[in-house]
Amino acid sequence: MTDFLQQKIPIAQTIDLIVDWLTDHLSALFNLLQVIGQNVMDVMTNTLSAIPAIFLILLLTIAAYFVFNKKWQMPMFVLLGLVLIYNQNMWDDLMYTLTLVIISSFIAIILGVPAGILMAKSDKAQLVIKPILDVMQTMPSFVYLIPAVAFFGIGMVPGTFASVIFALPPTVRLTNLGIRQVDIELKEASDSLGGTAIQKLLKVELPLAKGNIFAGINQTTMMVLSMVVVASMIGTPGLGQGVLAAVQRSQIGSGFVYGVGVVILAIIMDRFTQSLNKNRDKAQSEIEVVPKKRKIFIGGITAAVVVILAIIGGLSQSGSNKGAITLAYAEQDDQVASTTVIARVLEDQGYNVTMTALDIPVTFEAVANGQADAMLGAWLPTTHKANYAQLGDQLDNLGPSLDKQAQNGLVVPSYMDVDSIEDLTDEADKTITGVEPGAGNTAAAQATLKTYPNLDDWQLTTSSAGAMTTQLERAISQKEEVVVSAWSPHWIFSRFDVKFLGDPEKGMGGAESIVTLARKGLKEDMPEAYQILDNFEWEVEDIESVMLEIEEGTDPEEAAQHWIDDHPEKVAEWVK
Repeated sequence: MTDFLQQKIPIAQTIDLIVDWLTDHLSALFNLLQVIGQNVMDVMTNTLSAIPAIFLILLLTIAAYFVFNKKWQMPMFVLLGLVLIYNQNMWDDLMYTLTLVIISSFIAIILGVPAGILMAKSDKAQLVIKPILDVMQTMPSFVYLIPAVAFFGIGMVPGTFASVIFALPPTVRLTNLGIRQVDIELKEASDSLGGTAIQKLLKVELPLAKGNIFAGINQTTMMVLSMVVVASMIGTPGLGQGVLAAVQRSQIGSGFVYGVGVVILAIIMDRFTQSLNKNRDKAQSEIEVVPKKRKIFIGGITAAVVVILAIIGGLSQSGSNKGAITLAYAEQDDQVASTTVIARVLEDQGYNVTMTALDIPVTFEAVANGQADAMLGAWLPTTHKANYAQLGDQLDNLGPSLDKQAQNGLVVPSYMDVDSIEDLTDEADKTITGVEPGAGNTAAAQATLKTYPNLDDWQLTTSSAGAMTTQLERAISQKEEVVVSAWSPHWIFSRFDVKFLGDPEKGMGGAESIVTLARKGLKEDMPEAYQILDNFEWEVEDIESVMLEIEEGTDPEEAAQHWIDDHPEKVAEWVK
């Protein structure tokens, strides 16, 4: 019995097999849904973006004035909140987030209300669906990103998929609850008058359950919005990417600003969705009857405006000159610097460039699957060895942009009296401050702990790249001992007086190159862009100067443009 209990049930392997089977046998369906979904979302985002920001702000403010019974508080909040978002250059991000929330909420409602009705009508259905909803609500939201990427790749569609799964349960539960709470006498009265099941549902149960149903819709909308930051980890654009970038770079001010943007949108959507149900408690005599002709006229005008804006959105979607290029990158300082610089160069050459922030493993997968065109942050041969070994045969290796000048290592302030990893004894409370748990640098640090006997009782504390640099800066400001797992190129070597510890056993690996990888077929599809990526090379001083300017508060695009303006000869070599 004991031996049986100690045998690990292969749950993870079974799930992997199921997902692999689905991706193998239903890939055509997933690809079709991905293409359709992406086109719909692109058109919607471009439609919203085609409306002048000031006009849309005024339109929503006026709408709020009438929706909230001509009271001034909410319209004023809408006006000031949206103006603040526009002022902080977050308007485009807001349009992406608004698209995600609207479409995800719509799909969740379309699926959730019928499922709730089914639960209310069948105890057996409730018995089956209820535990599924329990799992959906309690499963960590990050878990939904894994099948989302496997089925749909990166971008808005997998973000919508994960958001719908996470946000669906409230609508289902409250629809079920609302219908079950309808007075049994009213149901019997409908039956006694000869009403059919459909008539009873549409004319008795749903109207009386309206309050609960709309409460579920409101909660679903808010839960979709709570997925904004999580979905940004798989390349979903919007306000969430700003929050994620700020967290990973430890930029408190930027994180606060983007967080406020999410809060403003959440409050606006919460109040508007609540207002949809504002008339449920009014007496019938208080509700103004709108003439049928006026309804038709208003509906026609609304439909015409939507069609015109959709056409504008569709035209703006296809407005790029030489084509659209997607560059995938991780929110690490070196990758932000190099990707932003090459993106600006490609834009100057007439390309429409999209930068998509992802986790390192997803970055490799996105390029290998053709959902991103290139990445400029592959550390080879050591740091990203596992990722390259898995997907290298599906990638086009364009060679290094920084040849054998990159390095992982343990870094300490120069005032610490230690020069080699072998010399470490009890410094910094025998703790190494690392970065993300899944990073290649972290794997190297873990290998180093096993390589050196003097580190047997040391521990590696994982955090994030931003948290690591913050800890280093705090320790230096107080002249405290600190050991961090870092890498070069990095702006810390320009700002602080720090040094790599000697690594005679090569636990952290040797010299590495930062390599550009492209998808198969890019050379044939966009030969000029491919050549620019192939020509891209620079020095440690170049990348660290851009990294430092970004870290000091300059917008990455501005810092990249400054470097381009100061190095026209080098850029000319790339684009020749």
